[in-house]
Amino acid sequence: IERKSGAEAQNRTADTRLFRPLLYQLSYLGISMGRLAERYNNRRPGSLSSVFSPRAPHMTMQATFKRPSCLKDKPFRYCPGCSHGVLHRMIAEAVDRLDIRDRTIGIAPVGCAVFAYDYLDIDMIEVPHGRPPAIATGMKRSRPDTVVFSYQGDGDLAAIGTAEIVHAAARGENITVIFVNNGNYGMTGGQMAPTTLPGQKTTTTPEGRNVREAGNPLRVSEMLATLDGPVYIERVSVESPKNALAAKRSILKAFRNQVEGKGFSLVEVLSMCPTDWGMSPAQAVAWVRNNMMKYYPLGVFKDSPGIPGGRTGGNKG
Repeated sequence: IERKSGAEAQNRTADTRLFRPLLYQLSYLGISMGRLAERYNNRRPGSLSSVFSPRAPHMTMQATFKRPSCLKDKPFRYCPGCSHGVLHRMIAEAVDRLDIRDRTIGIAPVGCAVFAYDYLDIDMIEVPHGRPPAIATGMKRSRPDTVVFSYQGDGDLAAIGTAEIVHAAARGENITVIFVNNGNYGMTGGQMAPTTLPGQKTTTTPEGRNVREAGNPLRVSEMLATLDGPVYIERVSVESPKNALAAKRSILKAFRNQVEGKGFSLVEVLSMCPTDWGMSPAQAVAWVRNNMMKYYPLGVFKDSPGIPGGRTGGNKG
């Protein structure tokens, strides 16, 4: 037996401690795969080769989760922890489920929301800042057979586009609006938006939003729900799996309302923006849960049956 020096033995002990957790995981994996082999094959018990051998009986597997057909197979360019990628998938899944891909038109404005055209494999229109509801109105009225939706951030919809969204909702246009509320202007560097919380720090409010100077944040869903035109308005969040599933159902309903000719639907989504908030993704999730959801409570603010007999475009009377 070769005797190691004191320094060599000490280094070897340190290496063993370093790799011990990995060795435990590999050992557990080997045991698990051995049990899997015993369960699905009638060959040598505990043999991994019986699972991976090309001569072994093929196990029947069915895909239960895959990329939606109208979501392009390319990596997202969004910041780590951003919610846009999650929402793109939810929109794509809704379009696939309703089988409306060939007649769906998405409208993207200025801001981070504009990159939707890079990922959704459907017809997309890029429009000036704040104008998606106006363009959506013209598109839907001229082509009532299409399914038209706008995808807008809060700096777009709740600031420069306030007039457009209010009057499209008041008219009850048969369109779908996905409103992404992350409490700031994301693309331009994190400036204060109409939805920035009181006291929240941004690049233009380094000491926090002062409501005496900047006013109080706009609760867009509550405001639009007071109008007679909309048929469906809900605020959701994607900060947790449970709320993300609820958001998925809400987006699907907003699209289905349009397909059925019911009228104007808007889904407001509380979204994370870790980069501009100066937080980690985990901290951003906690911020939404502990701060945004208190000022912007989740829930359905309006859900009416719509116009009797349905509606194909906007009001035409």
